[in-house]
Amino acid sequence: MELRHLNYFKAVAEELNFRKAAERLCISQPGLSRQIKQLEEMLEVKLFERDQKHVDLTAAGTFFKNEVDFVMNHLELTKSQLKLIAAGKIGELRIGFLGSASNQVLPDLLAKLNAHQPLISTSLEELSNSVQVEMIEKDKLDLGFVRLASVPSDLEMKAVLRDSFSLVVPKDHPIQKQEFISVNQFREESFVLFSSDYSNLYYEQIIGICREAGFSPKIRHKSVHALTIFKLVENGMGVAIVPTSLKEGYELNVRFMEIPHIRQYTELSAIWKAENRNPALKQVLPLLSNLS
Repeated sequence: MELRHLNYFKAVAEELNFRKAAERLCISQPGLSRQIKQLEEMLEVKLFERDQKHVDLTAAGTFFKNEVDFVMNHLELTKSQLKLIAAGKIGELRIGFLGSASNQVLPDLLAKLNAHQPLISTSLEELSNSVQVEMIEKDKLDLGFVRLASVPSDLEMKAVLRDSFSLVVPKDHPIQKQEFISVNQFREESFVLFSSDYSNLYYEQIIGICREAGFSPKIRHKSVHALTIFKLVENGMGVAIVPTSLKEGYELNVRFMEIPHIRQYTELSAIWKAENRNPALKQVLPLLSNLS
């Protein structure tokens, strides 16, 4: 088996069309078909179900695709790490994060990296919880910052920030902080919330805060971006419930009021794959303690 076999298989598995895959690879369709047949003979399994109209992966093909994705991603990582090592670096750490990690936790980690591991470079990408989990499992990311109750068994998880919830209102809202007793005082207001796509657990927690206060929120808008939510609140489109730490880093005409006497809290956690072989990750994991 050669690397070209994996590239050919990957193209067909992604396109599920031999003609399109052949065009993508700049080879003839009969030549591609021969290469796939050769690969199936080497592996002694059928990878594709194929008729005149459809191409589908077999169960073995689906499993093989996941493994090939991992191998190809790891080869790309190895190539980039070799260049960094040759330049005198330890390597690169690929970090995914939710937007709420960028206010405190991520800057704190990068400051620690700069102080303690200056030979490690980083690439950063803001991603949803589910995409981070998927990319870490496929070796496309080394470290993620998520809001999840649990992760797959092959991933490690460490809470790095425990946070309270705050109500966000326009700066000129008549209810002041000293008068704020319960979110029930806002039951007639419209709410602007983080979408469940941001974190289903987090979304359910917010709904739970309102229900335990005796009402179901009238949700007018949803977003996965904190700045969008704050701008909507600023412009009188509703009030919001967010992690208290999000009050840092924004200069808008809104007020944050920490919600008193609730059992809910939110945790931001770091996740990584236990079997990750990136040497940079092993150097960084001890720095996750005591992040603000």
